[in-house]
Amino acid sequence: MRTPDPYWNTNVARHPGILRQVPPGCGDALDVGCGDGLLARKLAARVPRVTGVDLSPEMIARARDLAGDRPGLRFLRGDFLTADLPAEGYDFICSVTTVHHMDFTGALLRMRQLLRPGGTLVIVGLAREKSAGEWAAFLAAAPVMRVTKAVRRATTPEGMPVADAEMSYGEVRGVARELLPGVRYRRHVLRRYSLTWRKPLTR
Repeated sequence: MRTPDPYWNTNVARHPGILRQVPPGCGDALDVGCGDGLLARKLAARVPRVTGVDLSPEMIARARDLAGDRPGLRFLRGDFLTADLPAEGYDFICSVTTVHHMDFTGALLRMRQLLRPGGTLVIVGLAREKSAGEWAAFLAAAPVMRVTKAVRRATTPEGMPVADAEMSYGEVRGVARELLPGVRYRRHVLRRYSLTWRKPLTR
């Protein structure tokens, strides 16, 4: 029986979709911007070795405390772009509302480097509306977002770092398609987008 989530927000709402992308036989997973480790703990239920990395010492301390002595699950405090992580060391990499805190191009290149051939990358991110079409999509979805957050009593863990997105949805899509050929881009109702990419097998 699945343990209920301790809280709900628009990030947690994306967890089931992320977990469905874990490839069969996945041995090593990386959660970039793991926060309090909720998604990493879920990954650890199906992946033997899971690493969570986050810049916030408060979040990493909380993640380690909540994880207890679960084998195969570790948390690393540091800057993802420079952290000591093995090249092509992961079968699955995910990140939820974190890449807008970093240099977007640098983050995608780093994730591409760390992913093993045949591995899967899933990013759920934040962007801002700039074009008329993007604003129209936001306004159309706004009533659904308000009702959903009210009904589910959306909350965010105390101390979770926040930042406004600078890139537009169109800019995100363009850079992602350039750096991750064949990437699948989707825009979601709860003001999120997702990128899903499978790294080609080496020849």
